[in-house]
Amino acid sequence: MALTVQIARHGGPEEMQLVDLPVGEPGPGQVRIRHQAIGLNFIDVYQRSGLYQLPMPLNLGMEGAGIVEAVGEGVTHLKVGDRAAYASNPPGSYSQARVLPALAVCKLPDDIGFETGAAMMLKGLTAQYLLRRTLPVEGLQAGDHILWHAAAGGVGLIACQWARALGYQLIATAGSDAKCQLALANGAAHAINYRSEDFAARVKEITGGRGVKVVYDSVGKDTWEKSLECLRPLGLMASFGNASGAVPPFAPAILAPKCLYVTRATLFVHIATRESCQKMADDLFEVVRSGKVKIHIDQRFPLAEVQAAHRALEARQTTGSTILTL
Repeated sequence: MALTVQIARHGGPEEMQLVDLPVGEPGPGQVRIRHQAIGLNFIDVYQRSGLYQLPMPLNLGMEGAGIVEAVGEGVTHLKVGDRAAYASNPPGSYSQARVLPALAVCKLPDDIGFETGAAMMLKGLTAQYLLRRTLPVEGLQAGDHILWHAAAGGVGLIACQWARALGYQLIATAGSDAKCQLALANGAAHAINYRSEDFAARVKEITGGRGVKVVYDSVGKDTWEKSLECLRPLGLMASFGNASGAVPPFAPAILAPKCLYVTRATLFVHIATRESCQKMADDLFEVVRSGKVKIHIDQRFPLAEVQAAHRALEARQTTGSTILTL
């Protein structure tokens, strides 16, 4: 049995209840993990609220780290006793222990702690596939400007540091002066408080009127139109989240004046094979172990206080990564 956060219907944080559920044995291609720490992400809010519709009852959580307790038939990259971390479907990481597909579970290097592992897999792999794989048609070179919204969040702070290591001039946006300073302290070249400044006008000023090659946007509805204004001809709009709500339908003709590209990016396409997932994880582990990227864990909540954790995340009261402790 394992204490697990479950919802019986979509709704607010109050729908999340702690229940005691059987864990079971792993089947072919699965492992059982005893969690030591659990990551919290905005996708969890989308699934809880119903923006992303999933069958009920639903166990929440996509990210965690712990110790492998059992290994199913056919799993060769993990063994009982291994330290491991993951970002994986189906949801269910808000728990003391769980069984899940082994495909996206990676052995955690000994010099990376469980809390760091739980805080970095979904967010770090997201930054990895965006900065390394989701690129404008003209590519990115050292010195290029890129725009990153919500840059003081978990994914954003990783991206600020990683972009600096790659030589990019990351223009960060955030919702307060304090969050802007945090982004700058973590490698952003410029930071814009979107509550007090017109970020599109500032981007044009910073880039000498040229615009950026790519916008990485997890905010959605509130930033969509002005983000398109920020792009230079042949630029890429990479939407990967909906913190302010889903982007409304739009006519492709609005992209024509600058021949813009648009993608709705998602992590789980990129980690759909064991080989690609491990390659991306190795890249993430290397940049963290080198010290070029530090994982900021700015909030910790006990598993039993998961409702408070979700309220803080939705109110945009958090910075960096948030984890649930056991």
